[in-house]
Amino acid sequence: MSETQIRITFFMVIMACIATWELIAPRRWLSVSKTERWVTNFSIIFLDSLFVKLLFPMAAVGVAAVAQNNNWGLFTLLKFPGWLSVLAGVLLLDLVIYLQHVMVHAVPLLWRLHMVHHADLDYDVTTGLRFHPLEILLSMVIKMIVVAGAGVPVPAVLIFEITLNGTAMFNHGNIYLPKKLDHYLRLLVVTPDMHRVHHSVIIRETNSNFGFNFPWWDRLFGTYRAQPVAGHEGMTIGIAPYRNAKQVTLFRLLILPFIGDAGHYSLKYTGRNPGTSDER
Repeated sequence: MSETQIRITFFMVIMACIATWELIAPRRWLSVSKTERWVTNFSIIFLDSLFVKLLFPMAAVGVAAVAQNNNWGLFTLLKFPGWLSVLAGVLLLDLVIYLQHVMVHAVPLLWRLHMVHHADLDYDVTTGLRFHPLEILLSMVIKMIVVAGAGVPVPAVLIFEITLNGTAMFNHGNIYLPKKLDHYLRLLVVTPDMHRVHHSVIIRETNSNFGFNFPWWDRLFGTYRAQPVAGHEGMTIGIAPYRNAKQVTLFRLLILPFIGDAGHYSLKYTGRNPGTSDER
């Protein structure tokens, strides 16, 4: 199987499993039409895939192959054994994604792109893949630079891409996990209850729990928050300026970074409440 076939297969299987889980054991009741949201979210996902294929036909795995064939990168210079390069490569890419996530919250211009992801009024498996196409392109450029500079091997990139795609759907799933199981799982992987806090309308909660795959970076860098103050059933999902489904249709989401109200969600507002400049 080709790389594309492998990734599509994993995507379809994981998506089907999480979507079925959401039907059988949902964590929260949805607040808006699931059909309308899914049409919008899948349209954005399709546009993202199209943009990446058109602009970066090699993508990160292709860059890794070129780097490997030309002995590029730090891992090559350090003469890492194969298994260590794979392990280090996966961890490095995950750390970079964490830092990138912090960056798009910290830089107001980048937050305007990222708020398309946060403007979803509900939280389910499709939310994890809903990003503005320009943010996806930015992420791909960063990833390719890191892969080439570090000499991340092809297997590591493929493992990371599949894992990131799968965990993004898992930790955005509207799925119920027993509290005790969630407690132990979040020692190894970002769980839905852990990441859902990040999608709270409350700014101090939005600016926490930035991890996608592994939960360790949030704990290491002090951005971990265990639970939302209102509880998972009572918390409000989204961002303050966009509380109406008509504000987050496909066309409006695509132009949102250029004309939308960014609110007070930059990291400099951490600790404050939505729509205020002085309340802590």
